[in-house]
Amino acid sequence: MPELLPRARASQESIFARMSRLAVQHGAVNLGQGFPSDAPPAFLLDAARGAVGRLDQYAPPAGLPVLREALGADLGVDGADVVVTSGATEALNVLALTLYGPGDEVLTLEPVFDVYVPQARLAGATPVTVPMRLDARGWGLDLPALRAAVTPRTRALLINTPHNPTGAVFSRAELEEVVALARQHDLWIVSDEVYDELYFGDPPVALRTLAPERTFTVGSAGKRLEATGWRVGWIACPPGTGLAGNVAGIRQQGSFCAPTPLQAAVAAALPVARRDGFYAGLRQEYAGRMALLAGGLEALGATVYRPGGTYFLTAQLGPAAPDAGTLVERGGVATIPLEAFYPTHGAPQGMVRLAFCKSRGEIEQALDRLAAALVPA
Repeated sequence: MPELLPRARASQESIFARMSRLAVQHGAVNLGQGFPSDAPPAFLLDAARGAVGRLDQYAPPAGLPVLREALGADLGVDGADVVVTSGATEALNVLALTLYGPGDEVLTLEPVFDVYVPQARLAGATPVTVPMRLDARGWGLDLPALRAAVTPRTRALLINTPHNPTGAVFSRAELEEVVALARQHDLWIVSDEVYDELYFGDPPVALRTLAPERTFTVGSAGKRLEATGWRVGWIACPPGTGLAGNVAGIRQQGSFCAPTPLQAAVAAALPVARRDGFYAGLRQEYAGRMALLAGGLEALGATVYRPGGTYFLTAQLGPAAPDAGTLVERGGVATIPLEAFYPTHGAPQGMVRLAFCKSRGEIEQALDRLAAALVPA
């Protein structure tokens, strides 16, 4: 019997899927995988009910025109430059297949969201990770290290802000330096902005506003509208270039189109969410949950790095803390060890990522269990 290719043999269950599976198996509170406990907003669900049974067939590969127009209005771009995808993960994969290939390098930051590295490799390119800075001020961009990592083979910069897993929100000054670097070496910029509406201070700066001619922006309805399983994402392409047609041509070779009724529902929901202050309310609620989790962890002696955005925080639980596998199986709390985000360099000792997109009751239950689990034997 023929064998699988090495890339298939090397593929394993992701840390996120594994920790969620173990959480169910052991009855643990799942602060690992980043899916909200809350239901999507009623206006989104109502729009979906109105679309099912009416819009159930294939959509164009670039997306339903009504959704592309709604995204254009929301993002401040031309809807003709937007391509709708089956979630942000597919958007990132489509861009990997579109922008870089054999002989190319793509620079990204470490800790790194888990799909960036394998997607680059599947496209035939070499992923190069640049460690972020961590000090008493928290997580930050190491610009000298990023500059030093550029080589003649570098084809693109892949930047995630607000950043998963650290929650860092890069400043305008930092991003202007990124843009200057991209222009100096004529690089594409892939800007993963799925958490663009989840921030706790000043709004994040969209890279497309600084370098529109070379930036592809990735977004996610799942993150914005509490519906991660709907798999509706998008790519905003450089304006006036016609590149959206090329990108749509690549993405049609995968899932062909995102679910049509859910695209229609998102199109109807986007202006309502903006008009009715849904995102502001979500930020306020998540800020409270973040404070609950961070304060509880600090009371247990953990060192917590409070995020500027996303719905994740990172923390060092201390020398008495069991490893993440033991914690989910015996302590009843699922987390993600930060080493899972470090494919190249060493992770900070004893660091985990915790999600606070869970109910306050779940967070309180997790803190109670952590209080027992972190007691030295």
